[in-house]
Amino acid sequence: MQILGQTIDDAAGEAIDKCSKVMGLGYPGGPIIDKLARQGNPKAFSFSKPHIPGLDYSFSGLKTSFLYKLREWIAEDPDFIEHHKADLAASLEATVVEILMDKLKKAAKQYGIKEVALAGGVSANNGLRNAFRECAQRYGWKIFIPKFSYTTDNAAMIAITGYYKYQDGDFCPIEAPAYSRVTI
Repeated sequence: MQILGQTIDDAAGEAIDKCSKVMGLGYPGGPIIDKLARQGNPKAFSFSKPHIPGLDYSFSGLKTSFLYKLREWIAEDPDFIEHHKADLAASLEATVVEILMDKLKKAAKQYGIKEVALAGGVSANNGLRNAFRECAQRYGWKIFIPKFSYTTDNAAMIAITGYYKYQDGDFCPIEAPAYSRVTI
């Protein structure tokens, strides 16, 4: 396996979680946003998309755009979120999915990729799953989408890895610096 692109800040699920929190919907926000998005209009609102060259991507601009626009709308209508929850969720989800799928389509074209897998906590998102299915039909991709029971958050994967490392006596000294991009 070769990494062709990666986030330079938060992952998609983290961005969704943070935007959900800003809306006062709670944490984790993925399941809440996913459910609300099914009832909303994905074209109701537009949010900033990154202009990152290559195959890397970023969600910091989206989160900032979401926050600033919410502040403006709430200044005009203090109940804005309550009146537009479903449309906000659908528009946020559509933006995240578009960012991810644009980079995936670019990578598939550039490298001739025909087999694509969806993984991680965000793989539970219905909008992303549907986008994968649409691209599979359109581009002839063979796709691998996990059952919902396997769409756990990364925290669970990290915890089980820690458990197995503990079982093996593989300990890290307290002086070792934290590094988030280490391979396991």
